[in-house]
Amino acid sequence: MIEVKNISKSFNEHKVLDGINAEFQPGQVSMIIGQSGSGKTVLLKSIIGLYIPEDGEILFDGREFVGASIKFQREIRKEIGMLFQGGALFTSLTVEENVMFPLNLFTDYSKSEKLDRVNFCLERVNIKDSNYLYPAEISGGMQKRVAIARAISLNPKYLFCDEPNSGLDPQNSILIDRLIKELTQEYNMTTIVNTHDMNSVMEIADKVYFINKAKVWWSGNNEEIFHSDNKELNDFVFASELFKKIKENL
Repeated sequence: MIEVKNISKSFNEHKVLDGINAEFQPGQVSMIIGQSGSGKTVLLKSIIGLYIPEDGEILFDGREFVGASIKFQREIRKEIGMLFQGGALFTSLTVEENVMFPLNLFTDYSKSEKLDRVNFCLERVNIKDSNYLYPAEISGGMQKRVAIARAISLNPKYLFCDEPNSGLDPQNSILIDRLIKELTQEYNMTTIVNTHDMNSVMEIADKVYFINKAKVWWSGNNEEIFHSDNKELNDFVFASELFKKIKENL
């Protein structure tokens, strides 16, 4: 479990996060939604330590992360998998080398042990016989699968995904969503997804946090989101014509 307690973060005296509280449970996909500039990306980056909040606590299974020693933070980071927006694969490395990168960085496994783990992860995300291909030689959907394989290579307890469906067509978006959900449940990971894709929210979210004006404006599950009387949330959720029609039929 990850606990966020009263987190605040400012840039140039502009408060981007203001007293944020949230809990993210193992075995669940929690999604952070909100308009551009609402603070959701800053919240995600604060949880993983890319930004240091001015106030508050972030606890990984009861272990304080903010203000911890570099050595202790490194130990927690070994338990974190990260799926970056766009996949962020190294274009000069093969598929195999990309997935092996965290293993080279954080483990003392032998080469054969690393290769076994790489092949296991690639098979788990339904990519076989692609070890020696480069990112430019595979499709966007396959690139995302390779990025997921890399994110789970260290068998993480915590998985963070930043706009995992960015740049994908609707069919591949659904496949990636379901893969994230399956892996979360299979490995009992605490998964946090930063997204603006309401289709993803409805497909796989167990818990949703709507960030607005630097605060948690609403939280609940993906069924309750359709029945909220929160104006700002409704303006965000029902912005598209498709979801307006869904609302009319509720």
